[in-house]
Amino acid sequence: MAIVALAFMLLVGRLWVLQMLQGERFTFLSEKNRIRLKKVPGTRGMVFDDRGKLLVDSRPSFDLLFVPEDADNPPETLRQLARFLGWQEQDLMALYEQNKSRPPFEEIVVDKDVDWRTVVVVETHQLQLPGVTLRVRPRRSYPLNGMAAHLLGYVGEINRAQLKAQSESVYTSGDEIGQFGLEKEMETYLRGQNGGQQVEVDALGRRVGVLYEVPDVPGYNVILTLDRELQETAAQALEGKEGAIVVLDVHSGAVRALVSAPAFDPNHFARGIAAKEWRTLVTSPTRPLNNRAIHGQYPPGSTFKIVLSIAALEEGLIRPEATIFDPGFWVVGNRAFRDWKPKGHGTVDLHKAIVESCDVYFYQVGQKLGVDLIAKYARLLGLGEKTGIAFDDEKGGLIPDSQWKLKRFRQPWFPGETPSVAIGQGYVTVTPLQMANLMAAVANGGTLYRPWYVQRVESLDGEVIRQYGPEKIRSIPLKATTLEQVHNALRDVVNDGSGTGGSARSAEIPIAGKTGTAQVAEMRGATVKSENLAYLIRDHAWFVSYAPADKPEIAVVVLVEHGGHGGSAAAPLAKQVIEKYFALKNAPPAELKEARVEEGNRAD
Repeated sequence: MAIVALAFMLLVGRLWVLQMLQGERFTFLSEKNRIRLKKVPGTRGMVFDDRGKLLVDSRPSFDLLFVPEDADNPPETLRQLARFLGWQEQDLMALYEQNKSRPPFEEIVVDKDVDWRTVVVVETHQLQLPGVTLRVRPRRSYPLNGMAAHLLGYVGEINRAQLKAQSESVYTSGDEIGQFGLEKEMETYLRGQNGGQQVEVDALGRRVGVLYEVPDVPGYNVILTLDRELQETAAQALEGKEGAIVVLDVHSGAVRALVSAPAFDPNHFARGIAAKEWRTLVTSPTRPLNNRAIHGQYPPGSTFKIVLSIAALEEGLIRPEATIFDPGFWVVGNRAFRDWKPKGHGTVDLHKAIVESCDVYFYQVGQKLGVDLIAKYARLLGLGEKTGIAFDDEKGGLIPDSQWKLKRFRQPWFPGETPSVAIGQGYVTVTPLQMANLMAAVANGGTLYRPWYVQRVESLDGEVIRQYGPEKIRSIPLKATTLEQVHNALRDVVNDGSGTGGSARSAEIPIAGKTGTAQVAEMRGATVKSENLAYLIRDHAWFVSYAPADKPEIAVVVLVEHGGHGGSAAAPLAKQVIEKYFALKNAPPAELKEARVEEGNRAD
């Protein structure tokens, strides 16, 4: 009895220690072990084109997680996991060692967006993998793959600098955030609000039930000015090439298509891009991450002759009917500036000079204007400055003048430098988007709009949260006679038999445009020198255009890096895009098509 009484006293004493002295501590540990707080990521909003076609969505995906505290022997559990999945043990062990300093019961993300086989294996062997669980979360999906990557952008896990920079505690570690393009610019609207669950788990870390839940809130939907089918057509036109295509509405500046090639697949970023994939992207000589439409700065070549024509006509320095004789070169001092046509164009007036792209004519026009007047009109038409489109790090190009050179090189401007500028060479650089904006302004009679690509933001039930629209930068006071001369010439560049843009001639729609072949001094790092100032055989190919020629609706600019001649390399691509635009515009509504099919079936 004494022994039993002693044992009973020991038990009571131990219970008293556990309940009274250490009760609060063990209650905390048991609750921590039994009840977990799970973050439920908010679903990002969807993105649609102007016809309601899906451009960006979110899909369910599975992340593989491991909580070492739920396993008696964490290393052995990881070894088992590696064997079941056919993974390298050392990779999992290295991940485990890296996360040893984390707070207790915090999940280690073993892998993101795992495939269905991995899901089945983990669920099947759950009893042999204590602490290993799966988490369902929304993952960004880009149905177009790389066809609109530079405009739509991509998301990625928020980094330390971004976490530190946020003024409000909206994000936590592990959250996704827009890192580039539309995803970044519209982050405030697209991001959803995270929810949470208080989850009860068993000894293996498996979910038993949900005790309390705060639902997540999806983000808003964004509707663009883009046309998905037109974007696809432009991307396919540039397939296998390096360059850009921009399509603008000439009456509003709305972006209908914007393609940069080569591109990248934003889906790789959505699921967590591997270090090897990232190194491949950033070291590739084709620079797929570079948005050539707004970041690429190129000499405009003969497309710049549009600026010269407008400037000279507005200043009254030339008469359209006045002629010069082009022998194939023009001498300034002791230097001969050659025409692209070795034997020259013969007798040339303004119309013929634009249609046949006569360099000698514009050398002389450039000398009459001088570099400062050239710069004035180029800037008036939107060159040499950022367009203001809602994109990070847009480039402004360069339009030189005498003051710029004095400041940059501490040298005066020499007359022998002006002829190169007059044909869009020398120091002159522009972006494809700037040239599209210039062509839109020429087409609509002199109104320069700020390019934009978001129409509106909507809630899930269709309520308009924010509306966007055209924004006029300035009106350019151009004479009606100036516009008439330029429009007629640009139409004949394509439709006259002697025009340089004949490859863009369409039987379906009248197109007006201007070709450009821009010499470059460097290609893939290899500098090429030659005598007649031709630095490189494979020049950049330009074609800037609008359509219809008589009543413009869209401006289309094509740049093909190292494509050669603008007439042969760029003009046919513009034709494809323009014909697609009007085919889509004139196509009957889908509902009408379906109705006609049904009626035809009944008649049969």
